[in-house]
Formats: sequence, structure tokens, C-alpha cells
Amino acid sequence: MSASIKRDEVYRRRWWILAVLCMSLLVIGLDNTVLNVAIPTLVRDLHASNSQLQWMVDAYVLVFAGLLLTAGSLSDRFGRRLVLSIGLFVFGAGSAASAFATSASMLIGTRALMGIGGAMIMPSTLSILTNVFPAEERGRAIGIWAGVSGAGIGIGPLVGGALLDHFWWGSVFLINVPIVIIAITAGRLIVPNSRDPNVPPVDPVGAVLSITGLMSLVFSIIEAPNRGWTSPAILAGFTAAAVILFIFIWWEVHSDHPMLNLRFFENPRFTAASIAITLVFFAMFGSMFFMSQYLQFLLGYSPFQAGIRQMPVALVMMMVAPMAGILVSKLGNKVLVCTGMTVAATGLFLISRTTPGSDYWNLLPSMIVLVVGMALTMTPATESIMGSLPKEKAGVGSAMNDTTRQIGGALGVAVLGSIFSSTYASGFGSAISHMPAGVSEQVKSSVGGALAVAARMGGAAGQGLYRTAVSSFIAGMDRALVLGSLFALAGALVALIWLPNRPEPDSAERERMERVYVGRGSEAALSPAEAEALARETGAEPVRAEFLEP
Repeated sequence: MSASIKRDEVYRRRWWILAVLCMSLLVIGLDNTVLNVAIPTLVRDLHASNSQLQWMVDAYVLVFAGLLLTAGSLSDRFGRRLVLSIGLFVFGAGSAASAFATSASMLIGTRALMGIGGAMIMPSTLSILTNVFPAEERGRAIGIWAGVSGAGIGIGPLVGGALLDHFWWGSVFLINVPIVIIAITAGRLIVPNSRDPNVPPVDPVGAVLSITGLMSLVFSIIEAPNRGWTSPAILAGFTAAAVILFIFIWWEVHSDHPMLNLRFFENPRFTAASIAITLVFFAMFGSMFFMSQYLQFLLGYSPFQAGIRQMPVALVMMMVAPMAGILVSKLGNKVLVCTGMTVAATGLFLISRTTPGSDYWNLLPSMIVLVVGMALTMTPATESIMGSLPKEKAGVGSAMNDTTRQIGGALGVAVLGSIFSSTYASGFGSAISHMPAGVSEQVKSSVGGALAVAARMGGAAGQGLYRTAVSSFIAGMDRALVLGSLFALAGALVALIWLPNRPEPDSAERERMERVYVGRGSEAALSPAEAEALARETGAEPVRAEFLEP
């Protein structure tokens, strides 16, 4: 089968391919928000502390972020569908092991295994999408991809809540297994196995340096709230991360086959969009860490009821993200990213106005504003990153996109969580000084623990502790979200100053691009010299990825 015919076949089934990629991506979105819904249950059943709850989230993030660049590089070299399939298998195995974990520590370990699979899944989906869709359709496809990625915000809590109401907490992980099986099977039948046709040698030194450097960085970020930002262990971790990542940069600059070509960062589209993605996920991950606890512990909803109340968030994300993919070709990246980050900042600030007397209907409009902002930001920022790179490097490019998400998310949970924890604990003052050490520690460790102690105490004393716990939680959450809002505004400023506003190409350019991107009308295909000239004119890159036989 000739390469041009192969490309024509891939183009004709591109929307079916996108459906399979979205199904693969869905398990990651479900996993993150399902865990948030299960947090109160894990506190009761596994006696998990605030620190352990944070590590259930962050063990996944730590491994995911550390392996992304390596996984993206391997997918470019050995085939993106192959890496996607392996990632789905590992993720499914980790999900099954998580379902039957018998302790908080064991669950943290199985979540790390899921992180290995996730690191292989997410960049593979985006890199395959980038190679399958031509430039004029890429924004729309990425919008759908981003919508599905964000839809887990609402779908996960709903599915998780329904499962928790009828089964044990392990069912929220077990639900991933059938989705993984379907995605692997459909991927083998529909998705092409593309790769970089000019495969350079593997860069093992770069891989080791990136893994150890990123893991040191994320670990230090995660542990800083618990051990103290100036503690010797944390300072040593940040120092090690800085040294290792500096060596990584030096190695990649001097290597003749770098895993990550650092010249990518000379492109302002790539760099500014990466910073914007980091800051929006800083705000999002940090804020969502509080939402499930607020809905269940403070407003008293069951897991399923909390899931239903987060469905509007998912629906808004699913509607706005694809719309942003269409608008990006009309308005440009700068306008959408600046607008989205500003709207997200507004949503976070509105949520930070929550008081002990607020209810769900006070919270919902603010949550919708936040999600609209995130949806408007993620699609054009992701399109900027992927559209600024050669398609044969789509694996590494998508891995960079996902790495910025994960580092931003880890920072958000750590920094905002640290501010929340210190404010929450200080809110009790001397009110718990008369309690035994173990009881007072339970009260300060989590709002769930404080409410359980208040229920056992009963009477006026229990009511007083209940009110103090609620007001302390709200005060901590509000203070953290104000900071999240400021970081989102910083992202809008970065986009305003540095992110280019790529205009839509005119009809003549689009016709020429069609001849380059997907091989349509291959008899009229541009010569290599013409293709390179077009790439310079438009800021785009022609398809060079090799589609392998099934």
C-alpha cells in the first residue's frame, strides 16, 4: 500500500480515530475525579490522613509527570499506537490492583503504577490526533479532545458516586478495566501506528536525567507543605532537581540525538502556551481538591448526590471546549487564552467568596464561570503547542504539553493545599487544647476527622467544634482560591505579552496546505522545497510522520 493511499485512508476515518483516542483519554479523566469523590469514604474505611489523601492524588502525578517526556519520545520512535496500547494495559492493571488495596499505603503504590500507564496514554492520544488531522481541522479536534479530557470533572463524580452508593470504594477503580479493554481492541482495529520516519538513536542519558529531575522537583513540591518549605529535606530536593535538570538541559543541547530539542522553546507560541497551561492547571487542580470535600463534608451530600451536582460542570466543559476549537481559527490564540484565563480567575475569586452559610446554588454559578474559563484556555493553548512543532516530534511535543499540566497541577495541590492546611489548623486556636493529643491531631488532620470527633462529643461542645471546623475549612479554602485566582491572572498576562495571535490562513493557503498535510490529491503534492517554504510562511509543518501497516 503506497504512503499517499494510506494517508487518504487515515484521513477518511479520522473522526473514528478521534473517538477511540477520546475513549482512551476518558479513563484518565475519570480516574482523577473519581478519586476525589472517594476521599471521604477513604478517610472512613482506610483511616487515611490529609497527607495520605494528598499522596493518593500525587503518587500518580509524581510518576506521570516524571515519565511523560520519556514516554513521548519512545512513542515517536517505536510507534504511537503501540505505546498507547501498552499504556492502557498498565493503567488497567494498576486500576484492578487499586480496587483491592487493603491499606492507604498500598493504594498509594498502585496509584503510582497507574501513573506509569497514564504517562504513556495521554501524550500518545494527542500526538496521534496531531498527525491524523490537517491544520484547518486540528483546532476543532483538539477542542473535542480537551472537552473529553475535562468532561471527567463531572462524569467521574457521577459514576463514582453511583458506585459508592451501591458497592465498595474499590469499584471506582475497577470501572476503568472494561473501558481499557474496549479502547485497546478498538485502537488495534482503527488507529494507525504512526512514528517519526527518521528515527534517531534512543537517548538513555536524557531519559534518566529527565525522569530523576522531574520526579525530584514534583516530590519536593508535594512534600513541602508537610515538611516545611525551608526544611533540609525539601531544600535538598529542590537543589537536586535544579542540578539534574540543568545537566539535562546541557546534555540535550550538546547531544546529536536529543530526546527534547530545546530549540522548541525559541518559538514564543510554544513557550507562552506552555506557561499558560501550567498556570491554569495550577489553579484547577488546587481548587478541585477542595470541591468534593466541601460538597460532602460541609453540605452533607452523599457521593452520588455530589456527583450529580458536578454534572453541569462536565456539560459546560463538553460544550465550550469544542466551541473554543472553532473560535481559535477566527479569533486567534492570544485572544482566547487571555479571555479564558481572565474568566477562570474570575470564577476562582467568586468561589473564594464562599461563607459557612453558602449552599450549592451559591456555588454553582461560580463553578460554571471557572470551567468556561478553563475550556476557553486549554484548547487554544494546546493547539499553540502542537501547531508550533514538526509533526514527527508530536510525541515529545504532546508530552511537554502534558508535563506542564502535571507540574502545574502538583504545584497547585501543594501550594494551595499548604495555604489551606495552615489556615485550617490555625482556625481551631485554643479550642482543642484540652483534648488528648491523638484526638486534637485527628481534628487538625482533616475536616472529616474534625466532624467525626464533633459527632462523638455531641451536645453544645460538639456543636461548637462543628462550627469551628466548618469556618476553618471555609477560611482555608477561600484564602487558597484567592491565590489561585492571582496565578490565573498571571497566565492571562503571559499570554497577552508573549503569545502570538496566529491568524487563520486564507483560502489559497488552505488549499496549498491540504496538498501537504494529508496527501489529498497526491499527484499535486508540493515538492519538499515548496513544503518547507509553506511551513515558514504559515508557521505550520507538513506531515512527515510515517503511518505503518496494521
